[in-house]
Amino acid sequence: MGERHANSRVRKDGIFANTAVRDAGFVMPHPHCHEFIEIFYVESGSCRVFIANSMYDIREGDFILIPPDVFHYTRYLSNCRRDTLYFQRKDLTQPVVDLLPGQEAFFASTRIFQAPEAFRPRMAEHLQRMVAEGRIQDSRSGLMLHALLQELFLLSSRECFFPGDIPSEIHTTDRQIVQAAQYITEHYMDPITAVDIAGAAGYSPNYLSRKFRSSAGIGIHEYLMFTRLQHAAHELVSTTDTVTDIALRCGFSDSNYFKDAFKKRYGVTPRAYRKQG
Repeated sequence: MGERHANSRVRKDGIFANTAVRDAGFVMPHPHCHEFIEIFYVESGSCRVFIANSMYDIREGDFILIPPDVFHYTRYLSNCRRDTLYFQRKDLTQPVVDLLPGQEAFFASTRIFQAPEAFRPRMAEHLQRMVAEGRIQDSRSGLMLHALLQELFLLSSRECFFPGDIPSEIHTTDRQIVQAAQYITEHYMDPITAVDIAGAAGYSPNYLSRKFRSSAGIGIHEYLMFTRLQHAAHELVSTTDTVTDIALRCGFSDSNYFKDAFKKRYGVTPRAYRKQG
């Protein structure tokens, strides 16, 4: 089951930057989602990212923005140096947001933008400054990271290429896996089975199960459960419907099973989650 990233608990109200070098074939131990907006930048190499029913191949100079609470999983296609940045919308000032394509809508969905080759060393240097500042952790670090975040987006708005649509060459050819994930998203409220999902993808159930886990880092049943619970969590804080009604509407035939699964996923009962929201 996908989990909330540990950083969302450790630095819930801060800006966090990280850099890592991954060998070809390295895979994340678990897919996850978290409360932050995430920026993922590839300094060198390439990787494949499964995000919210789509798969993308990104390479040197590519940024990918992942909105909060969106399931994602990364595989590395070659030796790769990448930077990740976690922050919240409130960490960006309005004048900076107003310079971005779509302004507030910029952060509402997965977005890819690209740094021109001549600008990539400066972008990598800026991100490394953020990583270094995060390690200092003195009384000035929060303000420094806040200022560097504004500068990052100012530089990006000036220098980067923001395609209106995600370029077709970035989408991978694992169409059947995407079809399976989309089928789950469209039918999570129904009593669907692995056979139904495999039929929608054009694979046998056994083959799809292996292929889906390899591509998305999670089994079909776990992804279906993740999707149902995520919708249930949203309804708990956006409606006044009973927990039982929400469970049934999100594809759970047994409300007790739903409550147990929800607590395992979010760490609290559905009622407690609603109160927190």
